[in-house]
Amino acid sequence: MPSGIARKLIIYLTLMVIIVEGGFVFVNIKSQERRLLNEMVLSAELVSQTMVSSTWHAMLEDRRNSVYQMMENVGQQKNVEKVRIFNKAGRIMFSSGSDDGQIVDISAEACDLCHAKDQPLLHVDVSSRTRIFRLPDGDRVMGMVTPIYNERSCSQAGCHAHPENINVLGVVDVTMPLDRVDQQMADLRFRSVMLSMITVFVVAFFVILFVRRFVQQPVRKLIEVANAVGTSKFDHPVDVVADDELGELACSFVSMQNRIQVSNQRIQEFTDTLERRVEERTRQLRKTENKLIQSDRLASLGQLSASVAHEINNPLGGVINFSKLMKRLLQDGEIPKERMADFRQYLDHVVTETVRCGNIVRDLLVFARNSTPSRARYDFNEIVRRTLSVIHHRLELGEVTPHLSLADDLPEIMCNASQMQQIITNLVINAAETMEDGIVTVVTRFVPEQRVVQLEVVDTGAGISDENLRKIYDPFFSTKEEGKGTGLGLAVVYGIVEAHGGKIVVQSTVGQGTTFTVTLPVDPPASAEEDPLLHIGPGA
Repeated sequence: MPSGIARKLIIYLTLMVIIVEGGFVFVNIKSQERRLLNEMVLSAELVSQTMVSSTWHAMLEDRRNSVYQMMENVGQQKNVEKVRIFNKAGRIMFSSGSDDGQIVDISAEACDLCHAKDQPLLHVDVSSRTRIFRLPDGDRVMGMVTPIYNERSCSQAGCHAHPENINVLGVVDVTMPLDRVDQQMADLRFRSVMLSMITVFVVAFFVILFVRRFVQQPVRKLIEVANAVGTSKFDHPVDVVADDELGELACSFVSMQNRIQVSNQRIQEFTDTLERRVEERTRQLRKTENKLIQSDRLASLGQLSASVAHEINNPLGGVINFSKLMKRLLQDGEIPKERMADFRQYLDHVVTETVRCGNIVRDLLVFARNSTPSRARYDFNEIVRRTLSVIHHRLELGEVTPHLSLADDLPEIMCNASQMQQIITNLVINAAETMEDGIVTVVTRFVPEQRVVQLEVVDTGAGISDENLRKIYDPFFSTKEEGKGTGLGLAVVYGIVEAHGGKIVVQSTVGQGTTFTVTLPVDPPASAEEDPLLHIGPGA
């Protein structure tokens, strides 16, 4: 049995056929029944008229017994149930049955057919004289009453004259069994029902074939095409051939497939072009970012160079002074014995100051080296000390005193040392630039529960307003005077921290100071990015 719209169509068409066929069967059965009953009425009318005519002639000749014998013979016929004669008072004058002499109620039997309000009717049509009723044993019978009129020959006869004011002398009541009609009707109903059922089944069978062939199969193919289009399979064939609305719908599907395929191709081409453009713009942005970050690094190096220049100038000045003193002692070609101790002391100072210059240059090279983002295990406290030694003179120029509070139990962390130095330098220099004088506190601690190392940089400067606090990691955002900052320092710090799987938090109160807290895992996750350029600021 098909499903969906095909099932509904089959059910509705079958119900329609059943209703129409049932109506035809009902009308046909009723028509046949009326035809058979009309034939019975005609037969009963013929018998009744024959009986009345025979009775009228026999009475004129005063042959009552002949009339009764004739009625008895007629009553014995197979197609006649009973023959009776009533007088006008309702007494049964003769009956082929066993009810002779009985008086019937004029409101019942055949009397009620021609009496109304105790006034007998003179003429009654055939249909009004016919009645169908059931006997006590349940059999149906049809009765017909035919009046015997008082004609002139009867009222003036010499044997027994009837008064002229009497119009009806009596009635002849003939009842005929309807078992033959009922049997024929039963056979007719059975044949009609069986024929109707066969017709319904045959029609339903052909309806199912028709619906499956011309409705369900094309609709299912169109559904398959629609599903294929929904999954971007535009080459699915529309195998529907019809010259009706379904054929037009199939043509519309084909047209829709072609239009969607063309549109998808255009969209795909546009997407590919857009992806290429996005990739190109991304590469350009990364190049620009690299240049900007390098510029920030060079700016930091410029600041460091100034600090290192001052830092190196002092030991170089000492070296020059002690060299001149040593040269002066050698003017006579030899060193006086009493000045040998001074010469050695001057020489020690030269060595010490030279080593100091070498250490400063070494730290500067380590900091400025553009190394690849390779990682190894480093002592974070040592990175902090080395970085502060490089920028120590820069802090002294700003009259800022660094205060270190480094944890002794700090484990080595997996990191890029150069990037860690960049974090410390940017945070400490930024803190120093917010104060004319004061203390920058650098704290390290280990949180064993989380296996992280924390770096805390605290200043007592002007603080950061709430409005600016939300934008400090945005690239190119700076509160410094024009020309004194690129706005990339904290953005780069944020990117490096994110690349190491850590996080950075800032707390600031205007007029009281700012605290930056950097949290770095001892063992960064494998998914952590190694290129901090991909993490320039939280909004990048």
